[in-house]
Amino acid sequence: QVQLAESGGGLVQAGGSLRLSCAASGLTFSTHVIGWFRQALGKEREFVAHIRWTSGITYYADSVKGRFTISRDNAKNTVYLEMNSLKPEDTAVYYCAVGWSPYRILDRPRDYAYWGQGTQVTVSS
Repeated sequence: QVQLAESGGGLVQAGGSLRLSCAASGLTFSTHVIGWFRQALGKEREFVAHIRWTSGITYYADSVKGRFTISRDNAKNTVYLEMNSLKPEDTAVYYCAVGWSPYRILDRPRDYAYWGQGTQVTVSS
């Protein structure tokens, strides 16, 4: 059974940094993709970034490109989201999720089958 657990959220001032972690277990196929999404209060869930587990190839939403970095540690089965230059509009619950595709960009919630419980990120102005 696939399980995901996010951690690392918190309260930070604008311009600050946070690193989120997503610990994964039960993954048995090498073509999986780990994605990060976020959902602000009253808004739809929004794609942030994803990384292909085997190749390490990454893809970012335009809103975070250049500020956020997604990476993985294969030995620890953990994916990280390093967030720099945070803005108040980055405030949201951040979720990691697992999808499967050898080549397609997975930037929609319906592309992912398993989700973590989320971690709150709050950026104060």
